[in-house]
This record gives sequence, structure tokens and C-alpha cells, in this order.
Amino acid sequence: MVHFSGSLGGGMNTNALQVMLEILCAATATFAALWVLQPLAIRFGLLDRPAGRKDHAEPTPSTGGIAMLIGVSLTLAVCNSWSQPLACFMIAATLLVAIGVLDDLFDVRWWIRVIAQCAAVWVMSLGGVGVEHIGLAIGVQSMGLGMFSLPFTMFATVGVINAINMTDGVDGLAGGIVLASLCMLEAAALYSGNYALAERLAVFGAAVFGFLLMNMRFPWQPRARVFMGNAGSALLGLTIAWASFRLTQNAAHPVTPILAPFLVATPLIDCVVLIARRTLHGQSPFRADRNHMHHRMLEAGFTPAQVTISLVATNLAIGLAASVALKLGLPEPALVLLFIALCIGYFWLTRKRVRAVEFFATLHGFLPAVFRKSNGALAPQSNGAENYPLGE
Repeated sequence: MVHFSGSLGGGMNTNALQVMLEILCAATATFAALWVLQPLAIRFGLLDRPAGRKDHAEPTPSTGGIAMLIGVSLTLAVCNSWSQPLACFMIAATLLVAIGVLDDLFDVRWWIRVIAQCAAVWVMSLGGVGVEHIGLAIGVQSMGLGMFSLPFTMFATVGVINAINMTDGVDGLAGGIVLASLCMLEAAALYSGNYALAERLAVFGAAVFGFLLMNMRFPWQPRARVFMGNAGSALLGLTIAWASFRLTQNAAHPVTPILAPFLVATPLIDCVVLIARRTLHGQSPFRADRNHMHHRMLEAGFTPAQVTISLVATNLAIGLAASVALKLGLPEPALVLLFIALCIGYFWLTRKRVRAVEFFATLHGFLPAVFRKSNGALAPQSNGAENYPLGE
């Protein structure tokens, strides 16, 4: 039995082989759970059926969230890798997956989902995880949040959860972006000496990888066999938020909180801009539509595979560029202004539909010839299945 330190401040007490075994366990358990859950999903109707905005070919099990939760839980149990912060996170994650499954089955109203997400954040905070300070965001040393810590933590976490959910419109996209973000978080954890967090991030990343093996197209798998569903997007959003807080609010292994938004930049920018535009147009900010970044790219001629690969690569590039900029000494307030500028720039670009489509069509023309001619055989299937967690 592998034993991990319960403290994030401790040094690495496992070797590379043990970590590899943990990764293998999480990926295998998730993949096996997906297979076991398939007939149960069909029996109980936990299926994403083609209708409205969803253009996948046939009903597909939405059991990715349950499977990833099983994979992570079993691995942590076998490895005896529990601590109070992690235990509270797993309880919160279980709550969100349960609500997500109910939503996938019965279409739970948006305000119930938001209440559940806030409750999950409160449970997570019982483990001492939350946003206590925002660093030098506005040029003030160690700007603490005090009594606003929990409300800010709820706001940030609910935002990330729903940004990930809104990205889930092309197979492999949400999972791919989350996996890329987890890899960057792990690199930051290792760089800061936070080895215990890095080990746990490896488990979460392996579970996402196991899910993607059945969520993406391969020559031996002509279509996606499973979707993550609302349960999966909620789980992954909570995971990103929890890991970001553990990484950036740790005095023993300090990483600036300013870095966190850049590690999941593409879904956050897309979410912020769409909510702002809907509000300015007098619409509900939670109104469902097909105006997301991946929709524009599909209109511009990108295949689902190209959308996924391009946005995952863009998310990686933004995150890595921000990390390098911090390493080179760029002031944190300048990074805040840069993120705001990216949001404003994307808002301007997409204010006119034609301009946005033409822009993405131009980018499509610069793709390598082999990539541009790809028939998508190795690519995710477009499912059009954005769940719009706050929409009716």
C-alpha cells in the first residue's frame, strides 16, 4: 500500500514508481467504471439524446462524471492518501456529481444547481480551502479578503464550474482543456515544492485521461462512447478551483493567485464575454445560445478535432506565457490588465458574428495542410452538447 503525506507542506515521500502506479490505477479504474456503467446508463436512462442544440448521432451515456469520481476515490482509498482538505473536497465533489446526475436525468432548475454548487464550496471550505488573499492584483501587498473570503471563493468556484460546463460542446474539448490545466497546475506545484498536491493532481489528471479514451474518436472507435454530462463538468470545474486554491493560498509553497485564471483562460474568457453580452442586450446572462468560441470556429470551417486541438493548445500557450512572464518579473497588476484586455479584445471581436467567423476562418487557413485536410478520424465527435448549466 502506497502512503502519501497528508500535509501539503511536507516533502515528497514517494518515488516515481509509486506515483506511476497511482496514475495507472486512476486511469484504469476510470476506464473500467465507464464500461461497467454503460449498461446501467441505458437501463436507467442516463443518456444524452440528440435534440435541439445537440447534434450527436445517437443517445450516448452521460456517465463520465460518475466514472471519474469512482476512479479518483478508489485510487485515493487504495493509496491511503487522505487528509482533511482532501476529504472535504471529495464530499463536495460527490454532492456535485449527485446533483449533476439528477440534472442529466430530470433537468434540474438552474438556481438549484447554483445552490448546490455554493453548498459544495462551503463543504470544501471546512477543509481550510478557499481564497484568503489575491496577492498583488491591484498593487497592494498581500491583499486579504477577510470576511469576504467565503463569498469570493463561492463566486470564483461557481464561475469556473460553469465555464467548464459551457465549454462542453465538442467531444474532448472540456476534458482536454481540464487535462491541460491540470498539467500546468502540476508543473507549478512541482516548481514550488508542493509535492503532495502534485501527487494528487496526477490522480485527477489520470482519471480525466481515462475518460478521454472513451470520449474521443480513434480508428478503432468511430464515435464517442460516453459524455461527461453535467456531473462531469461540475466535478472537473470544482477540481480546477480546489487545486488552484491549494496552490495559490499556500504560504509554505507560494504561487501567485494571479496565475490561476491564465491556466483556464479560454473557457473563462468565453464565459465572461458571453455573460456580459447577454446582459448588455437585456437578456438573461444564463440564456442558452450557440455563440460560444467553439461554435464560431465550427462555423468558420474548423472540424471538431481542429476545434479541440486548437483551443487546448491556445489554453496551454496562454498559461505557459503567463508563467514565463511572471518568472521574468512582469508585475502582477500588469497581468491582471492583460487578462482584462483579452476579455475586451474577444468581446470586440465577437460583437459582430461575421467578423468573428471571418477571423476564425483566417486562422483556419493558417493550419498545417495535413491538419487542415484531416477527416477527423482521430478526432473528437461534435456533440453540440453544451449543457448551459444556468440556462433554462
